[in-house]
Amino acid sequence: MTTHLVLLASASTSRYRLLKDGGITPLVQVSDVDEEAIAVQLGPVSTSELVVALATAKGQAVISNITVTKSRDLLVIAADSMLEFEGKSYGKPSTPDEAIQRWQNMQGKSGYLHTGHWVHDLRTGQTQTGTAGAVVEFAEVSDLEIERYVASDEPMHVAGGFTHEGRSAAFIKKMDGDTPAVAGLSMVLMRELSSKLGIDWTSLWQ
Repeated sequence: MTTHLVLLASASTSRYRLLKDGGITPLVQVSDVDEEAIAVQLGPVSTSELVVALATAKGQAVISNITVTKSRDLLVIAADSMLEFEGKSYGKPSTPDEAIQRWQNMQGKSGYLHTGHWVHDLRTGQTQTGTAGAVVEFAEVSDLEIERYVASDEPMHVAGGFTHEGRSAAFIKKMDGDTPAVAGLSMVLMRELSSKLGIDWTSLWQ
């Protein structure tokens, strides 16, 4: 039986690393969807619904024009992450000032990081979606620490404006939930969604 290759529809280095560390070296093709336009089009939806919609849009954009391989034996994975904080959804900060203000609001409080997953078997055309995440409790940090963190440019490239793997790890007090999902992919959920597609996760190991 022909095994599947994995195609990651994301530029995220942390998602790539999660798969690589989990025994899978994926092909990568990045979508160019307008996330803000999709969010506006959807209107008021929950953060959980929004991340699934964005992951779906990314995945569908990639499979509409796959350029990295001619194989049809592909398991295509797309994902999107956002922080739900005080009733609002936050993706990547658009400006340094926004990142500073966000951190000033988040410090000493907690939010929930949602990651939406879209998994598609190109061979059969079947798709599965799901969400996973965790409560993230932020430490109390000073304005100087926030300004220096934002000056590092790290928060400008990550959902919610933070990452538990980088400089802001020192600013995260506790996480309760699916930690890999906070990094960009829930590995246990990926296994479950693949199983629903009839694909044994271990068959993807290399």
